Order: sequence, then C-alpha cells, then structure tokens
Amino acid sequence: MSSFSFDRDNSLYKNRDALLEEYTPNNLVGRDDELEEYHAALQPIINGEAPSNIFLYGKSGVGKTAATRFLLNRLQEDAAKYDDISLSVIEINCDGLNSSYQVAVRLVNTLRDPADQISNTGYPQAQVYSFLWDELDKVGGTVIVVLDEVDHINDNSILYQIPRARSNGYLEHAKIGLIGISNDLSYRDSLSAKVRSSLCEKEVSFPPYDANELQKVLSQREEVAFHDGALAEDVIPLCAAYGAQDAGDARQALDLLLEAGDLARKDAEQVTDEHVQEARQKLERDRIMEGVADLTQHARLILYALTSLEAEGATPARSRDIRPRYEQLCKHIGTEALTSRRMRDHLADLAMLGVISSTEKNEGMSGGKYRKHSLKQDLQLVVSALEETIELAGVHDSIRPYYQSDAEESA
Repeated sequence: MSSFSFDRDNSLYKNRDALLEEYTPNNLVGRDDELEEYHAALQPIINGEAPSNIFLYGKSGVGKTAATRFLLNRLQEDAAKYDDISLSVIEINCDGLNSSYQVAVRLVNTLRDPADQISNTGYPQAQVYSFLWDELDKVGGTVIVVLDEVDHINDNSILYQIPRARSNGYLEHAKIGLIGISNDLSYRDSLSAKVRSSLCEKEVSFPPYDANELQKVLSQREEVAFHDGALAEDVIPLCAAYGAQDAGDARQALDLLLEAGDLARKDAEQVTDEHVQEARQKLERDRIMEGVADLTQHARLILYALTSLEAEGATPARSRDIRPRYEQLCKHIGTEALTSRRMRDHLADLAMLGVISSTEKNEGMSGGKYRKHSLKQDLQLVVSALEETIELAGVHDSIRPYYQSDAEESA
C-alpha cells in the first residue's frame, strides 16, 4: 500500500506558475501594435499631465488584462523616478459586481483599512460616492482605477461619475484616470452618449491572436516554465494551432500546455503531441460538463431531446422535430413546456455554448428559412453531462447504450 508521501518532482517543470493566469511576463509578446497604442494613451501621466480614460475591448484571452498589468507595472516603476509624480493603481474585477453601487463599495473597501470597511447595503448611493471621493483624495496624486470585466455592471452611473469627479468639484487632491476592460465587443455601443465620450476617450481594440502570435506567447512561457528539452518539437505549434482555432484565446492555449505538462509529468520524460491531444479532450470534456451543469432545467431537457434524436441518427433536426420529444420529457417530470419561441432561444444558447451546431436553411418561397440542429460534441460526453436530467426524466431507449446509472453499475 502506498505511503502517499510527497516528494518534489521537478523533472519537467522549472516554474509551473509561469503558465498560470496571474503570471505577468517581463515582456509581452504578440501584442506590439496594441501595446504601442496603450503606451501612448498612458504617456500623459509620466509627463505630469491629467490621465486619459481608456477603454479596452476584445474577446476573452486576447491579452487585455495582461497588457494592462504589464504597462502599469512599467509605468509605476518609471513614475517612481520623478519626485513630482505620485501614482497609485487600484484594480477591481467586476465579475459578480452587477451595479455601480457594488463597485463603489468595493473601491471604498479596497482603499480603506480592513477595520474600517463599509457594508454592501444600508447607505444611499450618494453617500457611498462621498466615501469614495474622500478616500481617493486621501491617496492624492494620480490614481488609475482599473475596472476589469466592466461589462458586468448593469448601470452606467460609476462610469459617468469617476471621470467627472474632479471637474464636478468632488476631488481636490486626486487626478483620476479610468481604465475599463470589456470582453463584450458590443458593450461600448450599449453605453449612453455621455458615458461613452468619457470612458472611451482613448480606445484600444485587441483582436484574437493568430497561430504565429500564440507560438511566440507559448515559447516565451516555455522558457520560464519548463526545463530545456522538456517539450517535444511539435508541442508548441500544436497548442498554438488549437488556440488559434479556439477564437485566438491565449488563455486556452496556455491551459492546454499546462494540462499536457501535468499529464506527461505522471509517467513521461517529455511532453509530446499525444499528451496535447489527451489534454485537449480532457479540457473540452470539463468545459462541456461545466457548461451543461450551468444550464436551466428546460435547456437541459431540450438538449436531452436533441441528444436522443442524435442517438437515433435523426439529426440534423428542426425545432419542430425536437419539440414533441421535449414535450414528452416535460410531461414525464411534471413541468409545463416552454413556448416554441423560447425553445428556439435555448437552442441558440446551446449553439453559442458550443454543445450543438445550428445550420440555417433557406428553401425560398416554398419552405422559407429555418434552422437544423445536431450535437457538436461527442454523444457519450453529452449523455454523461446530462446524467442528473436523465435520472429525473427517465432513460430514453435510444441513449441506453450510452448511459449507465450508478444503480446499473452496481447491479
């Protein structure tokens, strides 16, 4: 029997942390044009001038947050050389903060001593802003407020208040620059005109990485994370190619390299393309399992209905073909089926999640436009992800070969 003792294993990794999201490299590769624009927008600060408000946008994993941390670290280092510049940076991730009120409270508490925090409720919003202006003036000098994932905020209040706080007479000693970072490419268009003119004073767009840029990113991390010779020659190009396919997402490419390294670490002397393939399958399986787990009950029932048709070879299927089976499943668990329109909305959401594929057909005057749906992921994987729903609604005959409950396993 194993003693389950822990011994250090550094055979492949030199610094595994270099592949994690929070790691900031000494130099940022693959984003030269974006860094030039961003640097120019920050330059007034080092000149002792009022900071610009900057809005960054692009899909997840394209380097927005990494570029921000990289340049602001450099800016703080260089600002420290000048006696007439006092620079502070406050970074808040707005994931989970859905209102300006909550963001303002988080900013106040970030600036205050832990023993002097304010609660998330019980204060008028104007008073919370007053607390915020007081704390910012205590810091004084130039203060850069970074709101990452700013598109999670449902109202524009704080995006209007912070850029105008000094001109409105709320601040005396502090000059504020606001940096908003959004993964939602359409978020800018949803802002009111007065907010857009302030927040988007300077804009930097981050396009997806291409395969060559991702190779540069991964090669840079390889030098820090792995020992020489730990990766086979084709590992970095393969991870970069998959990352480019996955919307040019550097985070997904790095996660793939990390997972491949962890798999190889168990029993291999080198990370190979086989480890990358195995890692990709595992990460995809985990992503789908998590995505399905987050679906509403009706979305899972609709997916179950489509999955049973897939198992019969009856896909691609129109929503009108999926609906009778969906209604049967709803009846079985004692819930009322959604309208046809809401069902189609859920199918569209499943397509966005990447679980199903939807193809538009156009038969002109005779048949009009419609969509046909089929599974995009492995049937066995989807059945596994739907296990709780299948237990609740019953095992359809078509999926029985792909499904085995705990009861059946123990029988």
